[in-house]
Amino acid sequence: MADSDNTRVCAFVTRRLALCGGAAAVCGVFGKAAQARGFSTPNTATVIDDPAVSLWRDWAATHERVQRLGRRQQELEIELAKRVNCLGTLVSVPGGEPVYVCSTHALDRLIGERTDMAAIRLQAAAELAQQQARFEAVADEIGYFSTMKAEQQAFNRAEAILDAMAATRAASLAGVAGKLDAVVRWGEAWAEHPSTFPWQQIRSAHVDLVALERQTAPDQFFPGAWL
Repeated sequence: MADSDNTRVCAFVTRRLALCGGAAAVCGVFGKAAQARGFSTPNTATVIDDPAVSLWRDWAATHERVQRLGRRQQELEIELAKRVNCLGTLVSVPGGEPVYVCSTHALDRLIGERTDMAAIRLQAAAELAQQQARFEAVADEIGYFSTMKAEQQAFNRAEAILDAMAATRAASLAGVAGKLDAVVRWGEAWAEHPSTFPWQQIRSAHVDLVALERQTAPDQFFPGAWL
C-alpha cells in the first residue's frame, strides 16, 4: 500500500506543480481581472447566445478553481512536510554502506535474494509501514487528500470543457476570442517554457482580434480582453 499511495501522491503532485508553477506568472494577471471583467454581463444578444462564450465562462471559473486549489495544496504540502519528516528508512547493508530507501520496491531491489538480510528487511519494512501510516494520518487530518482529489476533479473538468470548446462552433468573434484565450492560458500554464512557440503567437492573434473588433464595437465583451 505504501508504494501505491506514494506513487499516486508523487505523480499528481508533479503534475500539479507543473501546472501551478507555470501558471504563477500569469495568475496575478488573470485573477482579479477575470473577476472584474471576465464574468461581467455581455452587452449584446449575440454574445449571450454564443455557446462558445458560455463554455469559456465555465472554463474560466473552473481554471480559477484549479489555481486556487493548487495554491491551497502547496500550503498543505508545506504543513505536511513539517509534521512528517520523511517516508523512508536507513537500511544497514552487511559489508556495505547504509542505504536510504523510500518504498518496499526499493527495499526488494536492494536486498534481492540475500537470506542474511531477512531480519533487516522485516525491520525496514515495518519502519516504512509506520512512516506511511503517519503520513496518511496527518494528510487526512489536514485535508491533503481531499484537496488533491478536488483539484484533480477541477483539472479534469477544465480539460473536458476545453475539448467541448474545440468541438463547438463559435457564433461570434467573442466566442473565437474565448477559444484563443482559454487555449493560450492553459497551454502556457503547462508549457515548460511559456515564451516558446506557439503561445506568444496565439496570444498575439487574440490581442489582434480583440483590437480589430473594438474598432467597430468598443463596448463589446471579449473574453481575455484585459491582456
